[in-house]
Amino acid sequence: MMNQIQHKKRGIIYQWAAVLSLLILVSCSSTSQDGGGHLYTNALINESSPYLLQHAHNPVNWNPWGEAALAKAKEEDKLIIISVGYAACHWCHVMEHESFEDTTVARIMNEHFISIKVDREERPDVDDVYMAACQLANDKGCGWPLNAIALPDGRPIWAGTYFPRKQWLEVLEYFVKEKEKNGDKMEDYAANLTKTINAVSALAPVGQMPELKPENADNFAQSMLLGLDAKRGGRKGAPKFPMPDIFAWLQEYAHYTGNEEARAVWQTTLDQLAAGGINDQLGGGFARYSTDDQWLVPHFEKMLYDNAQLVSLFSNAFSATGTPRYREVVEETLTFIERELTDKKGVFYSSLDADSEGEEGKFYVWTTQEIDSLLSPAAAALVKKHYRFKEDGNWEKVMNILHYDPAAAPLSADEVTQLKTAKATLLKARAQRVRPGLDDKVLTAWNGLMIKGYADAAAALQNESYLEKALTAANFVEANMRRKDGGLWRNYKDGKSSINAFLDDYALIIQAYLRLYELTFDESWLRKGEQLATYALEHFGNPESDLLFYTSDLDPPLITRRTEIKDNVIAGSNSSFAKVLWQLGLYLDREDFSERSQKMLAAVLASPEAMQSPSFYANWGQLMLKMVYPPYEVAIVGKGWKPLSRELEAAYLPNAIFLGGPNEGSLALLKNKAVEDETFIYVCRNKMCKLPVQTAEAAVALMN
Repeated sequence: MMNQIQHKKRGIIYQWAAVLSLLILVSCSSTSQDGGGHLYTNALINESSPYLLQHAHNPVNWNPWGEAALAKAKEEDKLIIISVGYAACHWCHVMEHESFEDTTVARIMNEHFISIKVDREERPDVDDVYMAACQLANDKGCGWPLNAIALPDGRPIWAGTYFPRKQWLEVLEYFVKEKEKNGDKMEDYAANLTKTINAVSALAPVGQMPELKPENADNFAQSMLLGLDAKRGGRKGAPKFPMPDIFAWLQEYAHYTGNEEARAVWQTTLDQLAAGGINDQLGGGFARYSTDDQWLVPHFEKMLYDNAQLVSLFSNAFSATGTPRYREVVEETLTFIERELTDKKGVFYSSLDADSEGEEGKFYVWTTQEIDSLLSPAAAALVKKHYRFKEDGNWEKVMNILHYDPAAAPLSADEVTQLKTAKATLLKARAQRVRPGLDDKVLTAWNGLMIKGYADAAAALQNESYLEKALTAANFVEANMRRKDGGLWRNYKDGKSSINAFLDDYALIIQAYLRLYELTFDESWLRKGEQLATYALEHFGNPESDLLFYTSDLDPPLITRRTEIKDNVIAGSNSSFAKVLWQLGLYLDREDFSERSQKMLAAVLASPEAMQSPSFYANWGQLMLKMVYPPYEVAIVGKGWKPLSRELEAAYLPNAIFLGGPNEGSLALLKNKAVEDETFIYVCRNKMCKLPVQTAEAAVALMN
C-alpha cells in the first residue's frame, strides 16, 4: 500500500467551495466562538497535555486516545487516523498549520475518518505500536509527526510521517477509495502487519547467564567503535543525537581496561558537545539533536530527558578528569533547568519548543549587527571571534549559531572576564524576545532522570544544593504521583494525574531513589525502590519471557502488548529495570532480584543483534560490565560518614556501590560493622571484606 501511494499520480487539485466546507464542518465539530474567539473547538479541549491543547481549536474533529474514540470508529465503521507528536516538535507544528488548520483537509478527515491525536510523551505505548507499523511498512525513515491509518479496531494498515498538505490530501483520498473497493484486502494486510509487530519485540527466556569474560566486553567495544565518529564524536553521519548511554558505557569500559580508543572517542564527544551549537552557549541546555554532522545546527527543541542524562554524563566526566569545562557545562545546564524547566514546587517540566513567532530557532540565533549594537566594539569582536560568527551567517543566510572550536588556544584571563560580561548582556537582551513554548507537564520517568542528574552533579561537584533539589523533586513524586494501590502515575499537570505509569517510569524513578540512597544513606529510598520493583514485577511480568512488558496488566489492552528491548536516546525500560534489580539485589541481599536481572541480560545477549548493533544496547552493556567486573561494596559506618562519603562520591568509581550511615541500620551488608566513636570504611566484594580503613584515599587504594 505504501508503494501504491508513493507512485500514485501527483497533482490532484481539490477545489471545494468555502461555504460548503464550513457547512459540513458545522455538523462535525463545534464552531461557535468561545471566549477566546476560536471558531472551532474539539474534544481535546478537555485534555491537560499542552500538545493536545495546541490542537483543540483545529477544524479537525480530534479525539483523545481512549475507548470512546475506538468505539465510535467501530460504530460508524470508519478508518482511524492516529496522529502522534509532541509539544516541542517543529514538523508537528508545520503539519498542523499546513493541514490540520485547513478546512478542506478537515472536511475529508471528519467525514471519512475518526481522528485521534496522541501526545507521544504521555502515551509512549501507543506511539510504539504505530511507530513499529511505520518502520515495517515504510521504506523511508520514521519520525514525528507520526500519522497512521488503522481499521476501526485499531490495527494499522499504513503509517508515515510528515506530509505537505497536497500529499496528505492524496493519502486521505487514496484510503477513502481503498476502503470502498478493497476492504477485505485491508483486513488481511492489517492481520499480517499486527502479527509482525507482535513478533519483533519477543525474546524467549534462555535460562542461566553464561559466564561473561573481559573478551565479551572487548568484542562489544570493537563493534561499537566501528559506528562512532573519531573526529567529531558521536555516531557517524548526520543527524547526530547525543546518545548519552553510549558514551557512559565507553567511559566505564575505558576505566576498567585502559582502552585508549574508547577513551578518546568518549572525550572527543564530550568536547564537541560542549562546544557545538547543540549546546546553548548563552543560556545553557542542550537541544535534542544536531541536523548536521558537526554538532553545529540543532533541532532547537530542548528536552528534559536529554539535559538530565547529559548532566550525569558531564558530571562523571568531571569526576574522572577534573576538566574545568565539564564542570561549567554541568553548572550551565542546571542553571537552564532551574530557570526554564523547574516548577515552583521543585518538580521538572518536559520541554521547550523549537519555534518562536512561527520560526525554528529564532529565539537563539543572532546577526552580527545585533551583536555590534549591544556590545562595545572590543566585546563584540571577542564574541564574534570566539563563537565563530560569519558576516553572512553560519545558518539560514544571515543568522549565526554560537559555537566555538574546542581545539582553539585558550582565552586569557582578561578575555574570559570580558566574555562572561558580554554573555550576560546578550542573555539579558535575548530574554526580551518572544520565548519558545513550554510543555509544563510532569513525567515520572523523565523526572527520575533529572533527579539522578542533580544527584550525580551533587556528588561530582560536591554541591549540597543540588542534592537538596533532587530530594525536593523525589519527595514531590512520592507525595503526588503515587497511586493508592502502591503504583505510580505517568503524568502530572494542574494538580492531577490521569495516565497509569509504564515500565520506564518504574525503572527510572527507582534508579533515582537508589542514587539518593547512596548520597544520604536514608534506607527509606531503598525500601521505596524495593516496593516499586515488586509492584512492577507483579503487573508488568510476561509469563513467556524473562523480560517485562512495557504496559501494565491494569491498562486497557492495545492491539499488542509490546516489550521494549533496545536502548535509544533514553535507555530502554527493560535494560533500566534489569540494572535496578541488580542494584537492589546487592543492597538488600535479594537473590531473586539478582537472578532475574541476570536472566534478563542473558535473554538479550543471546540475540546476535546485541553484538552487531551495540549502540542500541549500550545500557545493557553497562549491566554486562557489572557482571564482567564485579563491583566493590563500600560500607561507610559511623558518625563521621558524610565527609568520607562525599570524598569518595566525588571520585569516578563505577566499580563501587556505597552504603552505610551513622549506625548499622537494617542492611545485612552493614551487620557487625559499627564501632563506637569511630568511623570505618569497609571495602568488600561478594560480601567478603578487607580490613577496614579510615580515609577515602586508603579505601580507593584497596579498590585499585
